[in-house]
Amino acid sequence: MKKFLKRFLIIVSSLVVLIAIIAFIGWSYIKSSFLTFEKDYAENRTIKELTIEGYTFLDRNGNDQLDDYEDDRKSSDVRVADLLSQMTMEEKIHLLKGSGMASGVGMNEPGQGIPGAVGTIVPTPRLGIPTVYLSDGPAGLRIQPTREGEDRTYYCTAFPIATLLASTWNETLVQEVGNAMGNEALEYGIDVILGPGANIHRNPLCGRNFEYYSEDPVLTGNIGAAMVNGIERNGIGTSLKHYVANNQETERNLNNVIISERALREIYLKGFEIVVKKSQPWTIMSSYNKVNGTYTSESEYLLTDVLRNDWGFEGLVMTDWFGGRNAAAQISAGNDLLEPGTKKQWDALLEAHEKGELTEETIDRSVSRILRLVLKTKKMGNLAYGNNPNLEAHAKTTRQSASEGMVLLKNNNSLPLLDTKNIALLGITSYNFIAGGTGSGDVNEAYTISLEQGLMNAGFEINETAKRVYKSHREANQETFQQAEGIDAMFNPYAPIEMAFTAEQLKEIVESSDVGILTIGRNAGEGGDRVEEDDFLLKQSEKEMISNTAKAFQAAGKKLIVVLNIGGVIETASWKDIPDAILLAWQGGQEGGNSVADILSGKVNPSGKLPMTFPMNLDDHASNANFPQEGGHLSYTDLISGLLFGKEDRPEAEKVQNRDYTKYDEGIYVGYRHFDQANLEVSYPFGYGLSYTDFEFSEVEVSVEDNMITAVVRVQNTGQVAGKEVVQVYTEKLKSTIDRPIQELKAFAKTGLLEPGAFEHLTLKIPVSELRYWDGKSGDWALEKGAYRVRIGTSSRDIRQMAEIVL
Repeated sequence: MKKFLKRFLIIVSSLVVLIAIIAFIGWSYIKSSFLTFEKDYAENRTIKELTIEGYTFLDRNGNDQLDDYEDDRKSSDVRVADLLSQMTMEEKIHLLKGSGMASGVGMNEPGQGIPGAVGTIVPTPRLGIPTVYLSDGPAGLRIQPTREGEDRTYYCTAFPIATLLASTWNETLVQEVGNAMGNEALEYGIDVILGPGANIHRNPLCGRNFEYYSEDPVLTGNIGAAMVNGIERNGIGTSLKHYVANNQETERNLNNVIISERALREIYLKGFEIVVKKSQPWTIMSSYNKVNGTYTSESEYLLTDVLRNDWGFEGLVMTDWFGGRNAAAQISAGNDLLEPGTKKQWDALLEAHEKGELTEETIDRSVSRILRLVLKTKKMGNLAYGNNPNLEAHAKTTRQSASEGMVLLKNNNSLPLLDTKNIALLGITSYNFIAGGTGSGDVNEAYTISLEQGLMNAGFEINETAKRVYKSHREANQETFQQAEGIDAMFNPYAPIEMAFTAEQLKEIVESSDVGILTIGRNAGEGGDRVEEDDFLLKQSEKEMISNTAKAFQAAGKKLIVVLNIGGVIETASWKDIPDAILLAWQGGQEGGNSVADILSGKVNPSGKLPMTFPMNLDDHASNANFPQEGGHLSYTDLISGLLFGKEDRPEAEKVQNRDYTKYDEGIYVGYRHFDQANLEVSYPFGYGLSYTDFEFSEVEVSVEDNMITAVVRVQNTGQVAGKEVVQVYTEKLKSTIDRPIQELKAFAKTGLLEPGAFEHLTLKIPVSELRYWDGKSGDWALEKGAYRVRIGTSSRDIRQMAEIVL
């Protein structure tokens, strides 16, 4: 027995030692490959200031002379050329990739760098070139809120999700949001914000739709350009993403998008094109997926022919994090910067140059683009950032923008809440509001205002009986209310059990309150797509809650209002007739509860319009025949194994449709273009949204001059309260001889706040070139001559005025 025990202990001890050795080797490999492989390139932080012939500058290379690149009076071309001439080949190649994930996971020395900044452009210490910091994301900065050895915090503002901002249809307001976001980046030392996202809402189940604007490229492009212009007003760069056709999260690193050139040009590239031409973002981020067999980050056609030669893009292209497979092929195609950077990529680039596979000319091309960005940053002026953004002012911007993007879907004389004191909050999300999605679109904010807090701030009382039922439900299901934070939320989705009410509880709640507000919540994010059952469709518990509470309140002559605190489209057709009002609140950032209260109370008149269609059924989307239906979420195991071993393509015979490859068989018929063409009924059409007042369109004039279509329309507030209205201009080709959508959005504008009786003339311009279609035979844009109808309305299915033109 003793001999057996001794052997057993030896075996166990050996296994423990072996596991420890394997863990040590694994951790050492991860550190040396992904985290700390930059030790020989520590940033030079001891640069002295000199004055020569009356000009003061930073002597970055310490040669006691004024070099051209140190002289900010000279053009960027001259400065870049001077830097290139002084850099060694090793320094140039070093610049083509980031410094790894150390900063992103907070492995910074105390007082050094920006913990949580997910990527960098590496320094060149010999020449005094500084580190440039890149940070998520599209709804606000994502950096670590606390730092070792410091007793202060570094919270950022959680702004509304992109889909909500698109619902404002207000470029000026979105630019203000971008300006606030850019200011926070400036204050915290971030140089480039990794956003906005300009991918199309091809299908409601895409897990990252909340990061993107719309199913329409014109709305996407113009709202995206406004965001870029707002951020870059601060001298902060943006990274427009994910270029291109990154419309599903399922197998995003392998997925091959099989798509026609026409659909690519007219739908999926068009939004990016508009942003590039209207705002020239500093950078564009290539996507993970392939397009027609080639990774986007390795596609010379997409990155050079289209992006630079066709559109005139002037900035650099970076990969999405760990995106692509072949480092040398990426640089050769025009993907200038590999993020976050790995030791393996660095070695591969050095080897490719040594073998002649990566020429000096190609390297210089990408390095020049990177240097041009570095020279633009505030770091080159040694700006001492204050770490003190005006979070209070930015919270006000968030609150205003969120309320303007909320969409009133239904209102049977129930809103605003007048002569209302006591409100019964129903549903768990009423007490635990969702600020935004998960993943890179998440923000470490200081607080989130729930609907309960927002209504109390607006002067309403919260019904104690309903709240007591919620508290009891939460205490009984504590394990499901454990909410992961930060990156953990990507791997552990928050899914608390919805509450239910007994007949006695409902009777007491109805008797003791003036109105019921029931909130439905949904959240999604990076690394996984949604599913139809219990996500796009309401859960059975939610259906019963809406039905039972509506019956109880309406039987007592009281109203039930449903608030949708969601990031993407859900099914509404089967239940929308039940409640008295429905407010689509989206996810409004940290001030979401206050913004909803502003709408419900009448402090703000809703003016949001849908940036996508709400269908009757999921299968009504043509794309649903070619979209993954299984859902699922990224796991830590998938992440680590992917980093350590990569994920290889399956053999052709084993490839699975909608995972390994996705056919975009619907072509250009995405969103309302499809629903119109197929003459399908919808629950709520693209562009739809109610107001507390009414508007009239009149005095429409449409003219064509110098290849520009100009539409002028008079918008008058004919109701009883002040409000804003959105004018949407669609065009239709009459007697078309080609297959094309019945109508397409070509321009939009929003009025200012119009008092009752007041009016405003809006002028909308459409370049004739924007009426062209992509001709597959000629491989170019073509204009179909003849008569066009200009359709002016408040949604794709509410056209108020029309005029005809001939081109």
